[in-house]
Amino acid sequence: MYNVDMYSHAGQAVYPLHRCKTIHLVRHAQGIHNVEGEKDHKAYLSPELFDARLTPLGWQQVDNLRKHVHASGLSKKIELVIVSPLLRTMQTAVGVFGGEGYSDGIDVPPLMVANAGNSSRPAISSLNCPPFIAVELCREHLIESDDDNLWKADVRERNEDLAARGMKFLNWLWTRKEKEIAVVTHSGFLIHTLNAYGNDCHPFLKSELGRPFNNCELRSVVIADKSMIGSDSSTTDYPGKIPSGADVPNAAAK
Repeated sequence: MYNVDMYSHAGQAVYPLHRCKTIHLVRHAQGIHNVEGEKDHKAYLSPELFDARLTPLGWQQVDNLRKHVHASGLSKKIELVIVSPLLRTMQTAVGVFGGEGYSDGIDVPPLMVANAGNSSRPAISSLNCPPFIAVELCREHLIESDDDNLWKADVRERNEDLAARGMKFLNWLWTRKEKEIAVVTHSGFLIHTLNAYGNDCHPFLKSELGRPFNNCELRSVVIADKSMIGSDSSTTDYPGKIPSGADVPNAAAK
């Protein structure tokens, strides 16, 4: 006879599979704003760098991550790519999860045209890749307009508001039917959103969730719907007892 109390504080949790999603979180590759920001942190507030493009090093990071998602088999599992609607995130998302090079005669539109954002990169096809959706909820700190004076700290989105937007974004994910989703977004969005989780787990896990992301880093997490936000049913559960009838030993069956 086992003691239930032995297992009550083990730290594990069990959830129905159809109430869970696997989310592959990606921070965009190095942008020109990252280079300038390392020299002077104030550069991150520059309107000229707000919609920064990737650097040549950033594109190398994209190529390396693309090789990883293909070698690991992840590219075949992802059903949807959600991306922040800024140039650096879209370049990263398309470069990592998009199709092969685009050429004339392919009867599908390109995901990215040649030299997009002064990238000196060839066009990228939308063939044989998951669908892409640009979502405003997962972009970096919001501002009220493009006027330079609105880049002051007191008018930019507060960190707590960014975290609340991240929670709203994750709730929105439950309206999607896809179970394995890539999200290409920004460092601030990832840090403040993930820091809103993990308060009910070991401090080491809480720290792991909130660890800053490197440029073009990918981390996979599983999120569970504990409050019945989702309404979909399982595609793998099986009801059993088909055909119906009494469960009796074979010897007793007549």
